[in-house]
Amino acid sequence: MDHEALALEIRGLREQVTGITDTAVAAADGLLIAADTAETIDAEGLAAIAAAGLGIARRATEATGRGTLRKTVAYGSHGCAAFYAVGDTALMVVLGDEGIDLDRLHQETQPALRRIGALLAATAPVDGRA
Repeated sequence: MDHEALALEIRGLREQVTGITDTAVAAADGLLIAADTAETIDAEGLAAIAAAGLGIARRATEATGRGTLRKTVAYGSHGCAAFYAVGDTALMVVLGDEGIDLDRLHQETQPALRRIGALLAATAPVDGRA
């Protein structure tokens, strides 16, 4: 996997959108792949929680006929956490402060998600063996 390119993608997103404080990419099973987070954030724990939450949201959209899950956002008193599906095998977490423009965030993440998906797909074994 091109970890440097992945790190550039998540760091670049933070530089593009004012209000992003932390970003991470994880496998759908919750294993951390890459993180650009503050030292106060447990990136591995964040990845696991994000995967669990995204899994529940994915099941809810399927069970209610809403189609394929694209994103979910949790709002807190000091900002938000946005969780984006990267295909069926990964996810991206974006933490933002109170001033983040969510419309801009959602717009700017789309090309980043496509590039991250391509980077992750480039490392996937063709025959299913590692």
